[in-house]
Amino acid sequence: MRLALALILTVLAAPLRAADLTIFAAASLRGPLDTAAAAWAAETGSHVAVSYAGTSTLARQIAAGAPADLFIAASTAWMDRVEGEGLVVPGSRVHLLCNTLVLVATAPAAPMALSDLPARLGNGKLAMATVDAVPAGQYGKAALSALGLWDAVAAQVAQADNVRAALALVARGEAPFGVVYATDARAEPKVAVVATFPDGTHAAIVYDAARIRGGAPAAADLLRFLQGPAALADFTAAGFAPPPPP
Repeated sequence: MRLALALILTVLAAPLRAADLTIFAAASLRGPLDTAAAAWAAETGSHVAVSYAGTSTLARQIAAGAPADLFIAASTAWMDRVEGEGLVVPGSRVHLLCNTLVLVATAPAAPMALSDLPARLGNGKLAMATVDAVPAGQYGKAALSALGLWDAVAAQVAQADNVRAALALVARGEAPFGVVYATDARAEPKVAVVATFPDGTHAAIVYDAARIRGGAPAAADLLRFLQGPAALADFTAAGFAPPPPP
């Protein structure tokens, strides 16, 4: 009896083992999310790994059983799908951030009217994330369609796996123009924003975050941290906007 009690007291007195957490996050979050996750890890003694890809790819990986503790999607529609499959911890889903859609060109470049894109594109390529799956590509196709430009440029669209890959095509000069998020353009000095797509031409760009079923309980603390003032400062410094009101 005394031996059993001693073992219990030893376990209770031992330091808790830091959690290992994995975030599946939209590629456009690379940079500020790394900074915020590292700050939380340093504060708690935990280890946080972030897996970046297009939101659609990450959603499919989670549906296939990939181990993730948190999912941050650049599309409420894709989060709807993951939640609809019963993979989200009930009540954990939140609006985390917002973004803006822009047209970029290989720097240096001067501002232009969006209506001039077909003529300015010439025989060049328009870099976009996959237009039928990746949120940035879906928003971009919707915006170009709303402006009556999609049919004129569709044949010249160079589709990439995610928005950062599309950005890289413009930065390297392989495509003279690209449709990306404002935060991506801000992170790449080799491109210049030449136009901004009006909000009404596409669905609101809202990043949803949620805990994934089977993930570590510490993911709840990490998600709260990502909603807090320190993390929000990292995100807004990178050009993201706070989430819309509930």
